[in-house]
Amino acid sequence: MIEGQKILVLGLAKSGLAVTKILASKNEIIVTDKKEQDENIINELNKLNVKFIKSETGEEILDDSFDLLIKNPGIEPFHPCVKKASFLNIKIVNEMEVAYHYLPKCKIIGITGSNGKTTTTKMLYDLMLLHNLPAILGGNIGYPLSDLIDKINDDSILVLEISDHQLYNLIDFKTDYSVLTNLCPTHLDFHGNYENYINTKKKIFNHHTKNDKAIINYQNEDCLNITEDIKSMKIYFNNEDNYYNEEGIFIDKKLVLKLEDIKIKGNHNYENILASLLVLKDFAWDIDIIKKYFQEFNGVEHRLEIVDSKSKITFYNDSKATNPTSTLIALKTMNGKVNLILGGKERSQDFTELNPEINKVKMIYAIGEVEERVKEYADSKNIPCKVCHTLNKAMEEIKKDAKDGEIVLLSPSSASWDQYAKFEDRGDEFKKLVEKLFN
Repeated sequence: MIEGQKILVLGLAKSGLAVTKILASKNEIIVTDKKEQDENIINELNKLNVKFIKSETGEEILDDSFDLLIKNPGIEPFHPCVKKASFLNIKIVNEMEVAYHYLPKCKIIGITGSNGKTTTTKMLYDLMLLHNLPAILGGNIGYPLSDLIDKINDDSILVLEISDHQLYNLIDFKTDYSVLTNLCPTHLDFHGNYENYINTKKKIFNHHTKNDKAIINYQNEDCLNITEDIKSMKIYFNNEDNYYNEEGIFIDKKLVLKLEDIKIKGNHNYENILASLLVLKDFAWDIDIIKKYFQEFNGVEHRLEIVDSKSKITFYNDSKATNPTSTLIALKTMNGKVNLILGGKERSQDFTELNPEINKVKMIYAIGEVEERVKEYADSKNIPCKVCHTLNKAMEEIKKDAKDGEIVLLSPSSASWDQYAKFEDRGDEFKKLVEKLFN
């Protein structure tokens, strides 16, 4: 536990407020954010005797009197206040690292990867609840660990989605099970290069011993390379023991699910199912429960989510596709002519990764900071492209262009932060526009 320290919380949001609540009674805390805060939040901080200072960077607040900087995971490593903390030898952590020190002796399952981590986390959590296990969901999936402390006891099983941004400032944090779904270049603006990114992902195995388990994608070369020297007990999927084929899902070479019994389709989803089942089988296993679940599971919101409309056009909300690999996965599952909405924040993403499936795309609608690069890519592939800048404009154009039987796919290959606070907001707007324009 942390006591008697002077702490600067850099970036409020959900995680900043959550960690402030568990630390406030025994530490001196100042919170800073570049945004004005809601009056209710300010009142809540005042009740905790926590001072809030609005600041563009927080750099002018930090000095050598501070013991600790708690950084919002989304704040870059090269942020001025973070650089100053490093210069002053002030320890830098994040909310999840702090919360870890307040946990009882529960089981911790951490799930990360470039793609598939949210779906894998959700499936595993759902299956555990259906088996009457004391599972608690948290992490990057929307529930800061600090907010869950009061609900956790020695019998709890924490199922945590952990992003690379969260892994970056973890020091003592340790899981009992770590799942690495896959790796591909993404978030390079945050990490500087791919090597830094994959080394950050490797921290999901920090402090592992031979008694801890690592569930690893055997068909992903980067996953194999970074886990070569970890001390965990390694369990692989996409290998000769745990795999999928045209018949179904196999665990320990035994068929456990037929593909016809799985509602969500696509090789990426079969990999996510493998990873979730390899963890589940250590805790509980009722094949009837498992079969019924996958017969009904529709997937995760904003991840290849089918959006209902009265139109004969099929709409997919894949707003969570924040890198080209995610969009490539989406395109692989499409059967029909695709009207693709592509673009968002500039993060040096390589749209040529879409080449293997781009022939399915009839028209591209470019949005966001990267719209001109999207147009250049479309031109290079001889695909018609409209530069729309906003999602609203793109959907208005699609209203004119898309024909019955075609597909409209929001799968931007880009983060949303140029125009939206989070990808969920982008997905929600897409669904509202479908409702408004096509019903």
